[in-house]
Amino acid sequence: MQQPIVLSLGEILWDVLPSGKRAGGAPVNFSYHASKNGAQGYAISAVGRDELGRELEDAVAQAGVKALLQHNKWPTSTVEVQLTEGIPRYVFKEDVAWDHMELTDELEALAGRADAICYGTLGMRSPQSRRTFCQLLEATRPDAMRFFDINLRGAYYRKDLIEQLLGMATMFKINDVELVVLRDMFHIPGESDAEPVRWFFDHYEMDTVILTAGGDYSTIFLRDGSSSKLNTPHVTVADTVGAGDAFSGTFATNRLEGKSLAQAHRAAVNTAAFVCTQSGAWPAYPEQIPDYLAQQGE
Repeated sequence: MQQPIVLSLGEILWDVLPSGKRAGGAPVNFSYHASKNGAQGYAISAVGRDELGRELEDAVAQAGVKALLQHNKWPTSTVEVQLTEGIPRYVFKEDVAWDHMELTDELEALAGRADAICYGTLGMRSPQSRRTFCQLLEATRPDAMRFFDINLRGAYYRKDLIEQLLGMATMFKINDVELVVLRDMFHIPGESDAEPVRWFFDHYEMDTVILTAGGDYSTIFLRDGSSSKLNTPHVTVADTVGAGDAFSGTFATNRLEGKSLAQAHRAAVNTAAFVCTQSGAWPAYPEQIPDYLAQQGE
């Protein structure tokens, strides 16, 4: 089978942790794990013409992540990451390089060849990048997977943006905290997980909704009524940075490769658990990701 081409759009940055700076950004994390699972992954973003940009580009290349990075006059992005019991809180700088993405013929052609494209709200916080990334989404084939990992951060989202991005998605991922925000924003009825998921299917053309609940469980629903629910394995946590992106990149690639819902979901849960046991979002993969679910009797 030919390697699926998977693009991820948005932020690339330095996570500034108490222990020092670390290269990151949800799209790059997604691309890393998609590539580790067999995809031809490309992160699409921008860095400044500065030392931090050169260092970031080097770090991405050394990790084996394919990245198409524009270079512009704005500063390379940094974000302060404050960890509380391994759980990150992010403080983002504004008006940085990835807020000023430009549409190019190369990017548009690549989008037209892509089997999947992943995006979130943060990377579209500026009008310029929002316009560019939405044009890339519109350039994808009708059968391409358009994976909206909502990734609400700070105040960098609005109802009109979320509505637009939901309308372009075939696959939608949201966590339990973000779901509370959308329930209020869109007046979504119901108390159970299934009721808001039904609302998303009724109002948008997506075929898959992924609901994660941190250390408790995740459930994936398909439009045809089938679903998969798995508990989150209990592991010794180094940090959770990038775990959600590891889940997304693994699940998307496994589905593109023809794996069943149950198989893809299990792979995603185990990969996310593995990332939590490591320091950083781009750990070297072992020969085989442990089956934490089997170890815990799942």
